[in-house]
Amino acid sequence: CCLPGCECIWTDWIDVSYPDSSDRDGGDYETFENIKNKNNSWVCVKAENISCRATKFPDIPIADLGQTVTCDVDTGLICNNRDQQIGGIIPMPVCLNYEISVCCIPNIPECTTSSTPSTTTSPPSSTTSRTTHSTVSTTPPTAVPPETPKGTTTTAVPPISTTTISTPRTTTP
Repeated sequence: CCLPGCECIWTDWIDVSYPDSSDRDGGDYETFENIKNKNNSWVCVKAENISCRATKFPDIPIADLGQTVTCDVDTGLICNNRDQQIGGIIPMPVCLNYEISVCCIPNIPECTTSSTPSTTTSPPSSTTSRTTHSTVSTTPPTAVPPETPKGTTTTAVPPISTTTISTPRTTTP
């Protein structure tokens, strides 16, 4: 499945942003860009998988926290205070403080030029959320072949699951 030594490696938990409860336009932004800005030696050539969790509730899946949060392998984690509603796990419309762990492909030429899919495993007490089109789902981190579309998950308050299927119609003259 993988070239030896090219399996993705999980980072420690990363927390470079803290939500300011007095700033309605603020939030918690554990994005790859912010991580790189805070630590310019941080390198993740290709993120294969991501786990996101609230620092105060590390054992509760983010989908169960009642917050609107995006956690995806292309960007990292984004939580906007303005998207939060009163209720859920905290009594204020503000983001919890989140942290992420990223499974990165090693920065060596034989790994970064190969298109061979890799197998990933998850660290303990973490969740990965993915969405395809309008389907909201939460699943534990799994191996993701490159041909699988990468998505984002948005969890609403209260957590819901909605599936919309559209079938194209074809008419003939």
